[in-house]
Amino acid sequence: MKLLSAICIAAALATAPVQATPVEPGEHYDLLFRKGTLEEIGAETTLIYSRAVTNALAPQAAERDTGDIALTLGAADDPLAQLEFRKDDKHRGLGRFPASVGNPMIMYFYESVIRDMAEAAGGSPYYIRNRVKEALVAPTEVEEGTAMFDGRSVPVRIVRLHPFAGDPNRARMKGFGELEMRVVMSEEVPGWYLSLTAETSGPETDTVYRSEMRFERVEQ
Repeated sequence: MKLLSAICIAAALATAPVQATPVEPGEHYDLLFRKGTLEEIGAETTLIYSRAVTNALAPQAAERDTGDIALTLGAADDPLAQLEFRKDDKHRGLGRFPASVGNPMIMYFYESVIRDMAEAAGGSPYYIRNRVKEALVAPTEVEEGTAMFDGRSVPVRIVRLHPFAGDPNRARMKGFGELEMRVVMSEEVPGWYLSLTAETSGPETDTVYRSEMRFERVEQ
């Protein structure tokens, strides 16, 4: 593929929130699952996201799932976007999604974290998914700030979810009870999502699990 633009993102993302504003449940949900985020992306264009996973409970799974995710839009007469996982010279399809709905990376992010937690800590993926769904519609705040992107500071919005805060079963979740899911979004980023991160630490603050998907570049 011909590289159209190389996107340089600061290693630590360098987000600098300036305020956190309470919003109605539907408002932060609409931000996370924003429609039309692929409308400005040309046909047969690919957005590349890196995915880095650390998992103290399942290190082999973390190695397996660390790689790149390619989102490729179909031709002008094809309304579907395809997700593909790439690691070294191996490619694996992750599904095809209606491009008109929005960027499917958000759904892949949540589903991958649900799968990882169920695999590493045990428990029902249905229970985990239901807690995440509840967090998506619960009252929260939207942070507004800036982050480094393409060598410049851009405005971003940040939504943080804590799906297991107050969960009666969190003590049995092997550290996942403290899970934070954080999405950084910006109008300046092709496809809307700058980074999608899920992380949790143990009693001594050591990282139990971290998954970060970060927008890297556009390819044609």
